[in-house]
Amino acid sequence: MADSIMYQEDCYVILEPDRPEQFLSEAELLEKLKGILQQQEELPRDLQKFNSLEEQAQHLLETSCEFNVSPSQYLQWYVTRLEKR
Repeated sequence: MADSIMYQEDCYVILEPDRPEQFLSEAELLEKLKGILQQQEELPRDLQKFNSLEEQAQHLLETSCEFNVSPSQYLQWYVTRLEKR
């Protein structure tokens, strides 16, 4: 049986071109994703089915680890733990 600690999410490491990596909490990442999605003229098809920005950001967080903001810009995020247990 898998250890339940494997399913705990402490924070996310965020990668963007030409920027140092950032560590964000889930709430902070959701806010960042909402800000990015709000600026998009056209959303990917899988996000268009959601009515609210909150639902779109939550779906993106739960089902992906990358979003192409523009042809040369992207955002990647990965769950990480900051302390050894």
